[in-house]
Amino acid sequence: MKIVGLMSGTSYDGVDVAAAEFTVERDTLWLRPLGHRGLDYDEELRERIGALLPPAATTIEAVCRLDNRLGEVFAEAAAVGLELAGGAVDLVVSPGQTVFHWVQDGTARGTLQLGAVARVAARAGVPVLSDLRAADIAAGGQGAPLVPAFDALLLAPDAETPAAPAAPAGDRRPEDAAPPRAALNLGGIANLTVVTPGAPVLGYDVGPANALLDAAARRLLGRPCDLDGARAAAGRVHPGLLERLLAEPYYAAPAPKSTGKELFHAGYLDERLAALGEPVAADDVLATLTELTARVVAAECDRHGVTEVIAAGGGVRNVTLRDRIAALGAGRWRLRTTAELGVPPQAKEAYAFALLGWLSWHGLPGAIPSVTGATRAAVLGSWTPTGPGPRAVVAAPPRRLRVRA
Repeated sequence: MKIVGLMSGTSYDGVDVAAAEFTVERDTLWLRPLGHRGLDYDEELRERIGALLPPAATTIEAVCRLDNRLGEVFAEAAAVGLELAGGAVDLVVSPGQTVFHWVQDGTARGTLQLGAVARVAARAGVPVLSDLRAADIAAGGQGAPLVPAFDALLLAPDAETPAAPAAPAGDRRPEDAAPPRAALNLGGIANLTVVTPGAPVLGYDVGPANALLDAAARRLLGRPCDLDGARAAAGRVHPGLLERLLAEPYYAAPAPKSTGKELFHAGYLDERLAALGEPVAADDVLATLTELTARVVAAECDRHGVTEVIAAGGGVRNVTLRDRIAALGAGRWRLRTTAELGVPPQAKEAYAFALLGWLSWHGLPGAIPSVTGATRAAVLGSWTPTGPGPRAVVAAPPRRLRVRA
């Protein structure tokens, strides 16, 4: 089965496209990457998205116009995905651009993604799955993160790996259990998935990754990002600013939890800079924000006692950030990237949404209640235009995901 997955994250800098072929062998789902590509938003579109995001005010007209403009972009991205797949696919997954994720008192109340799905279906000529977060929210979950479903399968042990015999809870020793591993995504927001054999999967939004870094780069450098973290590497961490940033209550809140640019936006950074009462050089601001993300990520990895962290997302290309995270974990856990498992780091989330499409097509849940806090595991998404048609049937859900070259 061939599926195109699209992804536009909280950085809203473009669409990642991935084409994948899925086959099932007993309890293993095989993914064969068929290619991936990134399509950048032009500056005008980035400005329109930014002007719509909280805490900015907007109008229904602006929402409608942006919805259809994004639909045109995602339709073009779907066409690129069809080319990558050789001209024919079974479905497209287009989750849209998140413009608001409504979390109140720790509970997700709703979520809104734009991207005129009918335009995507018209261009692709195949069913399109969209609105993937709503079903989990309706089941009492956070609606995010959803990528842990991909992580849990990818990091599952091989069938040939013998499982340790279960011991009574009171008799278990730490050395009896397989060590936990973590998958880290460094997008606009940093997400962590913790996979421990025999235990529920954990996953949640840790805090900002590129969200505040890119906001600072736009505000202080007039650039969309600090390329490779070069300016951050030239700066020094400002202790006072770092202290104010680390005081954010979100970090201490228990999981399940999710966040986005509703919290971590340019105004958020402006308020903390203003509270210092002294100017901070641009390079020092970037160095401090890099240290913030690295410390928050490292603290969560340490808390779960992971032995390795497998990273993906645009933030992996930020050498300064990646090296700082690795340095904080030295001696306790090793930092790798998904490239070592056959998944391009920049395209991981697009491949993950392709997987979610495969699960929904087969009537299988794509959200994990232990991750999102939902009361039940929900089958995700809405189909356009008329539904997926006859669904393929699998005897049982897959237990692991592997990648074929």
